[in-house]
Amino acid sequence: MSNNREQFRPEDHPNDHFLLTSVVGSYPKPKWVDRARDLYEDEEADFDESAWQEAKDDAARLITEEHERAGLDTVVDGEMRRNEMVEFFAHRIDGYEFNGPVKVWGHNTFDKPSVVSEVEYDESWLVDEYEFTASVSDKPVKVPITGPYTLANWSFNEAYDDEEELAYALADLVNTEIEKLVDAGARYIQIDEPALATTPDDHAIVGECLERIADGVPDEVRVGLHVCYGDYSRIYPEILSFPVDEFDLELANGDYDQLDVFKEPEFTADLALGVVDAHDATVESVEEIKENVKKGLEVVPPEQLTVSPDCGVKLLPREVAYQKMENLVTAAREVETELDAGKIDVEREAVPADD
Repeated sequence: MSNNREQFRPEDHPNDHFLLTSVVGSYPKPKWVDRARDLYEDEEADFDESAWQEAKDDAARLITEEHERAGLDTVVDGEMRRNEMVEFFAHRIDGYEFNGPVKVWGHNTFDKPSVVSEVEYDESWLVDEYEFTASVSDKPVKVPITGPYTLANWSFNEAYDDEEELAYALADLVNTEIEKLVDAGARYIQIDEPALATTPDDHAIVGECLERIADGVPDEVRVGLHVCYGDYSRIYPEILSFPVDEFDLELANGDYDQLDVFKEPEFTADLALGVVDAHDATVESVEEIKENVKKGLEVVPPEQLTVSPDCGVKLLPREVAYQKMENLVTAAREVETELDAGKIDVEREAVPADD
């Protein structure tokens, strides 16, 4: 596996060691964004497409700057243009239809789509979003994409023989979108597969989807896989064969009770470790987060560790989300300083590139 992580180290980075700091994706929306959406959807209101576009641009710029101010090495626009992680993409893929809101666990409702004909790639999904974020930030931009397995699993399938066939068709579309993002300059792509940890018997399907997604993606493009909380022992070590550079895992939410799962056999990929809980509105102290970061060093050496929240933080109060990000960055920099000074024993050796 190629080492494409160093490109995200800032030129003025203060420490010899480097822990890449990032976010998973979603972030609390400013309250006026939902009001603007309501106005845009109200035929009586004087609020047209250009006004709605301006509102989304303003929100994306604001949250990107918030990520920069917190000191993160890579930024996201907080998914300000996205309403829900499946719905957003289904609206942009030919073959999907919507039948109205469905009540689901974890949300109040979401507009669960149906696949009614062969899925086809029509317009780009995220290139405009990426180009805007890159234009308002000097930091590298990470692009989260909902993965094909979740896009299939969280939809009604009325067109394909089975969910597996649908997932593979969607994986080919994701591959096309990533090619367009890479051409636009994106170098950090994150595939979100929250459904994987809830249906772990299907990790072989996810693996095949990722093979299709990664086909033709250049080595310098970093591809991560975000997997939400679940029984990781049912998908490890099988996931190590997936063609991704980094696994983003939700471990703070479970007080790291599954950390040992990843110690044997050796974790050969990069680990993006959740070090603040995205579901708890209590802001962890810098000291608490440092202890969490050090847990990651029990699994991988510093060269393979990324520090991030557990998951998207969109459900937290915005000031809480920001303080968590700021403390996360401070904690990572302090751990780096301690690593430089030899104050932390590193249990793992770096895995050579291309192993």
